[in-house]
Amino acid sequence: MKLSRSIKLITASLLLSLSATTISAKGGDFTVGKNTFLLNGKPFVVKAAEIHYPRIPRAYWDNRIKMCKSLGMNTVCIYVFWNIHEQREGQFDFTGNNDIAAFCKLAKKNGMYVIVRPGPYVCAEWEMGGLPWWLLKKKDIRLREDDPYFIERVKLFEKKVGEQLAPLTIQNGGPIIMVQVENEYGSYGENKPYVSKIRDIVKSSGFDKVTLFQCDWSSNFEKNGLDDLVWTMNFGSGANIVQQFKRLGELRPDAPKMCSEFWSGWFDKWGARHETRPAKDMVDGIDEMLSKGISFSLYMTHGGTSFGHWAGANSPGFAPDVTSYDYDAPISESGLTTPKFWELRNMMQKYNNGKKLPAVPKPIAHVFSIPKIRLNEFSPLINGCDSFVNTGDDLTMEAADMGWGSMVYTNTLPAIANPSTLYINDCHDFAQVFINNKYIGSIDRVKNEKSISLPAVNEGDKLTIVIEAMGRINFGRAIKDYKGITKDVTIDTNEGNHLLTYTLKGWQTAKIPDDCNTAEKALNKISQHATDKVMGNRGYYRGYFNLSKTGDTFINMETWGKGQVYVNGHALGRFWSIGPQQTLYMPGCWLKKGKNEIIVLDVVGPKQPVVWGQETPELNKLQMEKTNKHNAPGDRPDLNSATPVAKGSMNAGNGWQTVKFDAPAKGRYIAIQCNSTQTGDDVLAIAELYALDADGNRISRESWTTKYADSENETGNHLGDKVFDLQESTYWQTVKGTALPHLLVIDLGSSQTISGIQQLPRAEKDAPGAMKDYKIYVY
Repeated sequence: MKLSRSIKLITASLLLSLSATTISAKGGDFTVGKNTFLLNGKPFVVKAAEIHYPRIPRAYWDNRIKMCKSLGMNTVCIYVFWNIHEQREGQFDFTGNNDIAAFCKLAKKNGMYVIVRPGPYVCAEWEMGGLPWWLLKKKDIRLREDDPYFIERVKLFEKKVGEQLAPLTIQNGGPIIMVQVENEYGSYGENKPYVSKIRDIVKSSGFDKVTLFQCDWSSNFEKNGLDDLVWTMNFGSGANIVQQFKRLGELRPDAPKMCSEFWSGWFDKWGARHETRPAKDMVDGIDEMLSKGISFSLYMTHGGTSFGHWAGANSPGFAPDVTSYDYDAPISESGLTTPKFWELRNMMQKYNNGKKLPAVPKPIAHVFSIPKIRLNEFSPLINGCDSFVNTGDDLTMEAADMGWGSMVYTNTLPAIANPSTLYINDCHDFAQVFINNKYIGSIDRVKNEKSISLPAVNEGDKLTIVIEAMGRINFGRAIKDYKGITKDVTIDTNEGNHLLTYTLKGWQTAKIPDDCNTAEKALNKISQHATDKVMGNRGYYRGYFNLSKTGDTFINMETWGKGQVYVNGHALGRFWSIGPQQTLYMPGCWLKKGKNEIIVLDVVGPKQPVVWGQETPELNKLQMEKTNKHNAPGDRPDLNSATPVAKGSMNAGNGWQTVKFDAPAKGRYIAIQCNSTQTGDDVLAIAELYALDADGNRISRESWTTKYADSENETGNHLGDKVFDLQESTYWQTVKGTALPHLLVIDLGSSQTISGIQQLPRAEKDAPGAMKDYKIYVY
């Protein structure tokens, strides 16, 4: 009897163990119970790892999934990136690195469930938030709204996704347990009919039986919450978890709780410091959630790389994202363990039902260095152009049927005897201006530049403008982001006492796609433009290197200007000398023994045409003309004799607070002066800031810039612009030891009528650095 009972216990234990690591091919169910998810009728806590298949070479998928499993995760969470699957309208690609069905089957093979987030919008610091560029060819399109054409294309895409993934839902014996409807729509607008329509499209695409959910922030999830969907919250490490779920608990006291994006780190932008977040905050947050039975998805567990032209950009303003999507995640960009990984794994061990976590897989490729390679072959940028054509009034790249790359614009100038100012209205994104093949200067959208000074010119002088497009904005209302010259080009000059404005018409344009085929063709051309020096050393460079063995490496681009790199036909991504990223990840699976080819497209031109491979990445080296800080003494306003439009004390704790002025005030600048903090020390932090118009509505922050900040913690990347970056988990913070009062001045871009402000302190428990006594000025 004792032996029989022991066998039964062992068998039960074995079955329990197997149930946690295998997925039945006969089908099952994943549903919502009281305060918990139910997997085949039993309570289940989702421990998900967010990873993105396009950001990982297919040869490494299995290794990265195993890495996630070794952390104690039971699920992988993926976006489906519409624009990588339908790069040209009507041409769908689910092969190779786009084979999402193969990725999900690989997850199942490794005993991992899958959460699918098919958009249509995904954000993810990805080109246009995953929406295809060709949607912009319809000028009046309303993205992420009930626009007939947009909805028509969404239906077609989601149908294709369903054909790939619907057979893999848990009900059909696959690993997919949940499917998301849209993505953080509360940060875009309030439109329940639209969200409902996307829900219906997702259901009709084959996901009618699987559990559907929608995610948002705790501050906005009620705007678009649908009764028949699971509601999940998104927030970052260090957040006050009780506060994040408070309102959800009030509205749905019996619902399971899940943080569908628990941000382990943050993304990097060109010209800003590399972002990091403490491991302790991440580990403590997950520990707290698991101790309370709260499900989570760690965004990102492994970030990977936005290869080629797929990195997006953020707003307000224009802040393009770097190629690396390292994200300060537990698994590094190249798939290696980090100190964060081991701290998380150690904690996760106690939530593994007493069983030992799976072994950490060995790196799939060793890391090695490559000696310096000189790229001796050169072809001018002009050789990448297709034929010049006459262009009408629409000068955008989209009108020329091009999604990515550069455009060359040429025109002849009228006689202008005096110096003048050239305006590109508006330049998207990086323009270089030439007159008669002589370089005049650049206009950089990142710096909010719109004009450049011109010398006196003669009638018939040739104007050439080369504009390189970077990633389209991926978050907020600015995702409708056209490239090239988006309006027109004008020249202002003074003649006598009169201001004359010339609007240039009759442009000729040529396209320069940023793909490897174009680069190869340019390098193989016999230059027909040898006497045309308009491009200088801007152009294509090629070199070769031999390897006796392969492995991962990081290509150093510090001697180059701005452009793209291709190795053996694979696009590694963008580089830009300003940093912070100075190396590009080179997966060993794309290298080969023997001869390898490297091509660099540099639209600015290098200091030296040399590259080398190193064993570690360089993700935090800025090479800027001037500091990012906003502490120029000349920008600090003299407020000694000014009268504040409001003064008082903020309340302690988390959440938005509103300050209404006694009377509306008109001005271009808002100055927030903090005289004390809630904790009594000198460190101040503000996460988000809005200005209210005369009717009490939030004013668009698209044109906002930071005019002045008396103190900014650059080490933590907590600069003044964090208060209007649309992200509640980032914040402006002063440096410890900098005396109060603290002052932040925002340039609204134009004079406006302001009736009040709204400010949000940090999201962590007790709101560290929260403002107490304040004065507000408008001038």
